[in-house]
Amino acid sequence: MTILLWTLGVALVFVGFAGILLPAVPGHILIFAGLALGAWADGFVRVGIWTVVIIGAIALASYFVDLVATALGVKYLGASRRAMAGAAIGTILGLFLGLPGIVLGPFVGAVIGELSARPDLARAGRAGLAAWVGFALGTAAKVALAFLMLAVFLAALVF
Repeated sequence: MTILLWTLGVALVFVGFAGILLPAVPGHILIFAGLALGAWADGFVRVGIWTVVIIGAIALASYFVDLVATALGVKYLGASRRAMAGAAIGTILGLFLGLPGIVLGPFVGAVIGELSARPDLARAGRAGLAAWVGFALGTAAKVALAFLMLAVFLAALVF
């Protein structure tokens, strides 16, 4: 049974890492589930329940990174609140449109939001670009958080 739990746990972690970049795959949740299975397989002896709670908190935080990073990218440019809201809405709606939607959603949302506030196409384009850069930085932060989850688990397991 222990071998089965470890195998399933490792598989979930690998699929979770792929899911950070792939649409419709809950990457951090799968990584958390895999690491929790690993802790359970060990009877929570080396990786205790509090370590699993910390890993879960990191996983939960990762879901706010996309929205916050995109909105901050737009805010840094000085775009309107509508552009910020549009970038957030575009990020969420983009999840349902696969990879193109995930990549283009924040950009399109920010452009539409900025155009609804000010009919300046150049400024709207800059807002869209800022939203996309924020989204890209958010993705990098999500990858870092996934590695942090793994590092916390491995540190508890080894030390």
